[in-house]
Amino acid sequence: MDAFIYNANPGRVVFGSGTLSRLAEEADRLALKRLLILSTPPQEAQARELAGSLGGRVADVFPGAVMHTPVAVTEEAMTIVEAKGIDGIVSVGGGSTIGLSKAISLRTDLPQIVVPTTYAGSEMTPILGETKDGSKVTQSSPKILPEVVIYDVDLTLSLPPELSGTSGINAIAHAVEALYAKDRNPIVTMMALEAIGALAEALPAICADPGDRDARSRALYGAWLCGACLGSVGMSIHHKLCHTLGGAFDLPHAETHTIVLPHALAYNAPAVPEVMEQLRQVLKTDDPACALFDLAGKVGAKRSLAELGMKEEGIDEATQRAFANPYWNPRPLEKDRIRNLIARAWRGEPPLVEA
Repeated sequence: MDAFIYNANPGRVVFGSGTLSRLAEEADRLALKRLLILSTPPQEAQARELAGSLGGRVADVFPGAVMHTPVAVTEEAMTIVEAKGIDGIVSVGGGSTIGLSKAISLRTDLPQIVVPTTYAGSEMTPILGETKDGSKVTQSSPKILPEVVIYDVDLTLSLPPELSGTSGINAIAHAVEALYAKDRNPIVTMMALEAIGALAEALPAICADPGDRDARSRALYGAWLCGACLGSVGMSIHHKLCHTLGGAFDLPHAETHTIVLPHALAYNAPAVPEVMEQLRQVLKTDDPACALFDLAGKVGAKRSLAELGMKEEGIDEATQRAFANPYWNPRPLEKDRIRNLIARAWRGEPPLVEA
């Protein structure tokens, strides 16, 4: 076996059904007495209900989280943190809310308790992407990593099938890129393959029956592992493109990942034959990139960037931005091929493997 380095991120995971009932216990374990509850505007009622269950431990609720973690929104939330003497954060929701929680903790080092309601996986990472002036900047810090993650399968039962699908494929993207990461290792590879298999099996079942608890549990389990992969190793072209597209054109996060993933995998396929063989085994297919494209179709997801509202002239801008900051990728980046990748994703065409 080749030599490797594996860094395990610290953190506590509480997984199961009905585990939200343990939130107060977890807050007390961290000695938190002035909590700020975060949510997006559509989840405000859920956040306030949660605040009620925590009683005097809650100092305020901020239901203003939005996509791509704009710095302006974080600054607004920070005024509450400072004015109310907040000593801990509880975020309930998906990647937008978790991103805001992380942004606050980066600035304050306050402990976080995260309650995911989607399959984003970002709750398991010390990574934050913040947007300002149309650019999304990613950074990593121990301050960003949540202290506690409470996974409650019950909270995912109301997640609509299409959103479940795109959220889950977004998580799969973390695991796929972990398989060919520069700093990959056997532990992360094991987690990534387990996660991809769990989600690929669970997502169509959820689409067929959103109340399927076993499928929901498998999906949440897979998302947890995908997040752990994302938090342990570096990412490549897929994540770079998605951050570029999301920041520049304000495209929805999970849907963008869902569309780009098959094309990014097809681009890298010739450079990672051993990874492609692993994916053939776990996805039970001869063509993993097309299998992921088909999976998006099975869950009713959009498969073109044009459907998300991106204009055709954005293809050239996205290509230029993708080359703005150097980053590692298993296959050298060629501008014409990257433009073709983005163009195929914009049109919604199946992925194409080019040697």
